[in-house]
Amino acid sequence: MTSVRAHDAVDAVVPEITEHTVQTSLGTISVKEAGQGPVLVMLHGGGPGADGLANYRQNLAALTPHFRVVLPDQPGFGGSYRPSEEELDARSITEITVDALLQALDALGIERFHLLGNSLGGAAAIATALAARDRVEKLVLMAPGGGWLPFGPTPTEGQKAMFRYYNGEGPTVKKMRDFIRVMTAEPKRWEDTLQARYEASLDPSHIEFYHRYNAAFAKRHGMDPLWRDVHRIKAPTLLLWGRDDRTITLDGAQLMLKQIRDVQLHVFGGCGHWVQLERQAEFERLVTDFLQER
Repeated sequence: MTSVRAHDAVDAVVPEITEHTVQTSLGTISVKEAGQGPVLVMLHGGGPGADGLANYRQNLAALTPHFRVVLPDQPGFGGSYRPSEEELDARSITEITVDALLQALDALGIERFHLLGNSLGGAAAIATALAARDRVEKLVLMAPGGGWLPFGPTPTEGQKAMFRYYNGEGPTVKKMRDFIRVMTAEPKRWEDTLQARYEASLDPSHIEFYHRYNAAFAKRHGMDPLWRDVHRIKAPTLLLWGRDDRTITLDGAQLMLKQIRDVQLHVFGGCGHWVQLERQAEFERLVTDFLQER
């Protein structure tokens, strides 16, 4: 176990974030965590340069007084192992992530937990809530892939931006700026995010994985159709969505709202795909209240 530093104001409130390197039968999974209390596992999205801490760093100051926040890097991202072409041919990235996540949590001695996921991580969160129904206490989904059944054309504008990022001349600052423009409703607010995400996206092993991931995504014609089984979700569920999301569009929320037994939906106007960043204070309040509610 090692410790890493959070930055800026978060560092003053969360003095130490521990990092675990957990061995699973698939490969190494990097897990960062901070705080005390009931376990809250937070799964990041699938954009270039994403990882657990990058997605949720700004939320730790508000969440760690109430929860033991666990931030895994999903396979292919951050410090975790990169699935091979053979793995991605045999199973979807969501199936791989669920297997690795449950093994990592077992290794950390975590039996029951709250689970939160955004986009690609939202798909993994749904699949985990279906695969381990008695382990997931409450579920928070932010514009999740897989459970969403859009009425408009696919791939969406945001999905196209992800596919384009590593194609052609490869990553550039301009491409990252364009990516953030599509992900958020007010992109000029997130210039500070741009450089860090761009630098993280330059990892050669991540680039190689992303090409394999995009190819597998195309072969499978998109995400796993988890929407077929969302009626089986046992955990009380909170759906969070940006009205102006151009990646996982709001119209696709209706199926989950209708089919999940214990569900509520909160929609943010003037917000895109990154609710936890764009509407940070409201996100933190809603998540904390929902998870603490008896």
